[in-house]
Parts: sequence; C-alpha cells; structure tokens
Amino acid sequence: MRELGPEKYQIVAGERRWRACQKAGIHEVPVAVRDLSDAEVLEIAIIENIQRQDLTAIEEAVGFKQLMNEFGHTQEAVADVVGKRRSHVTNLLRLLTLPEKVQTLVGEGLLTMGHARTLIGSDDALEFARRIIKEGLSVRQTEALVSDAKGGKQKRQARPGGSSSRGKDADTIALEKDLSAAMGLKVSIDHEGEGGNVVLSYTTLDQLDEICSKLGVCGM
Repeated sequence: MRELGPEKYQIVAGERRWRACQKAGIHEVPVAVRDLSDAEVLEIAIIENIQRQDLTAIEEAVGFKQLMNEFGHTQEAVADVVGKRRSHVTNLLRLLTLPEKVQTLVGEGLLTMGHARTLIGSDDALEFARRIIKEGLSVRQTEALVSDAKGGKQKRQARPGGSSSRGKDADTIALEKDLSAAMGLKVSIDHEGEGGNVVLSYTTLDQLDEICSKLGVCGM
C-alpha cells in the first residue's frame, strides 16, 4: 500500500486477500508501505490483475500488451514481472493478431488456446473457428484443415509454367511473428534484395486508429 496522508492509506496490491481476511475475522495483517507514483500504482494493479487465476487467454494477452504499450516493457521484461516464461507471453500476444470475433470466441471458452494458435496468420480464421465449434474438431484436425487450405491456396497462386512462388525464409517468418506480437496486428514482410514492403493488416477501425497513433498521424 501507499500513504495518501495522515492515517490514510491506499491498498495497491492484495485487496482480495485483505477482503478475505475481513470475512475470516482477521482485522490485523502485515503490510508494506511504499512511496509509489500514480504510474507505478497502475503498473502494479495491471500485474496483479494478470496474475488472477480466472483470466481468459485473451484477457491475459491484453494485460501483457498494456504493460508493453504504457510502460515500455519488452516481452522478456513482462515475463519477469508476472512470473511467466517469455514463450508464454509471446504465444498469448500472438492471439491478439486474430480477428476480434475469433478473440471473442476464445474469451467465451468456445475455442481453446490450442485451436486459436493454429488459426494465427490464416486469412480464413473466423470461418475455420466457426467450423471447429460446429464440428467439434480437435486441435490436430484443425491443424490439418488449415494446412490443407494453405496448400490449396499456394497451388492456385503458383506461377505460370508450374513453378511456385518463392517462399519466405525462416528468419523473415520469425520476424513477422515477433512484429505481429509486438504490434498486436497481423504483419507481413515481403523482402527482395535490399528493400521490400512491410504490411500491417487491421480488422477494425480501432486498430487502424491505433496504427495512426503510433505513427503520429490522425486516424479516421
């Protein structure tokens, strides 16, 4: 907690534990009083909220993104402060690149995190999500479904004469995933020679406004 004035304090972390003690008839508990700024109080509150046991994967991912956006934390720093592995933070942040309707299905418990991770990067994620729910597909069945769809699309996009388009190397794919996790958006990199294109894809006007804000220009 922090001191607000003479005999006046604010609980920063541990309010649920304090309320549990009150219900149990325990009216004196050990506390730590710290000199904290408003920003530090907000950061601690976000961290404590992320560590709740009843959060959905999407809610947890949103908390991670908030720590990164508002306090400049890297994924590794977020992992340290919340006591999670960096891979866990990265995987959850990637869920935020899914269309909002798919994220809602995950939040409602209709799609598992395993299903959702399989749909990341798919242009037909919502269509696949609805099919998963309707047909009760397992994660493995979903992986096969998405893989078959990608294979068919690659054949349709093959160059005349039977030669397929050049695939991206592992480093480019990894960079796309890292940028997607950091931006909370789908990011595509087309690199050729010394130059190329970086494409940010959005599914809502709110996401477009967020991109504009980060670039320092007015949104829609």
